[in-house]
Amino acid sequence: MAKKKEEQKSAQQNVDASKEEQIGFHKGALSTLAKEREEMIRILQIVEQLMQMHIKGLKELGVDLEAAAKEAQKQSAKKEKKPAKPIEDMIR
Repeated sequence: MAKKKEEQKSAQQNVDASKEEQIGFHKGALSTLAKEREEMIRILQIVEQLMQMHIKGLKELGVDLEAAAKEAQKQSAKKEKKPAKPIEDMIR
């Protein structure tokens, strides 16, 4: 009888430890992903600044960016777009 109680107690401790490990894993992953997101935002801001510089340069040279954007929209509308895959399918 005492042996069964010890085995049950030991099994419960293993479950608790496993749960704590899973919690730690998920917290660590979220922390890492949050840092990655911050870095991605920083990179995006740099890219946006560079794009604005090039837009300004093209405008100074007399390039009609609105006409070019409309043409690009027409071209992309002609191309058939594939639906995006769910992330679950990408990581399998």
